[in-house]
Amino acid sequence: GFSLHVPVWIHLPLALLGGIVGGAIYAGFAGLLRAKTGAHEVITTIMLNWIAYRFIDWALTVDFIQAQGREDSISKDVLPTAMLTRFLPNDPRVRLHIGILVALAAAAFTFWLLYRTTVGYQFRALGHNPDGAHYAGMNVTWLYVLVMAISGAMAGLAGATQILGPLGRATPGYSAGIGFDAIALALLGRSHPIGVVFAGLLFGALEAGGRQMQVDTNVSIDLIQVVQALIVVFIAA
Repeated sequence: GFSLHVPVWIHLPLALLGGIVGGAIYAGFAGLLRAKTGAHEVITTIMLNWIAYRFIDWALTVDFIQAQGREDSISKDVLPTAMLTRFLPNDPRVRLHIGILVALAAAAFTFWLLYRTTVGYQFRALGHNPDGAHYAGMNVTWLYVLVMAISGAMAGLAGATQILGPLGRATPGYSAGIGFDAIALALLGRSHPIGVVFAGLLFGALEAGGRQMQVDTNVSIDLIQVVQALIVVFIAA
């Protein structure tokens, strides 16, 4: 986002692609561990999360990445050619940007992949019954790596939209836990791309509205987390 000086129609796609490729490679490790050793992907990805957190903390202190004249861990500013345009740039309260279109495109791609392609059918078969998928002649090892790589690519895309959108730079903990929110969204949306879109809009509205609620009515934003938790509990029950 800050190291290339090219036109916006090249720079922005490349910056987003960087997040996609980085996420795919990193999550692919978890898929390989699952396929080769049986290590549970929930455990390995949580452990890899902490490695990623600390790696970012270190990377933000490297001269190539750290903002000039700063002693704290903060990256250089993303160039305007790599920024996701805001819809209402003159209103500081509205942070909505074209990243929402990127997210909708990602959901549409996921729907097409899962329900309109052969590999998507294999993904769903693997999720329902790994042994059955193996006996049906599917390459389970390859499918584990591929499905985790695609998941990581989506997570990397989400991180890229955070950096290239409202933040404009990387700082420690910039993800603000949205990856863990995504687990609740998948549960609420019943792991279907369309359901996840509506669940994301609901949780996004709660988060954004909660901040304004705290300002206008002095009601703690923690109430929103309680509401979100109750939604997940009711869905799980």
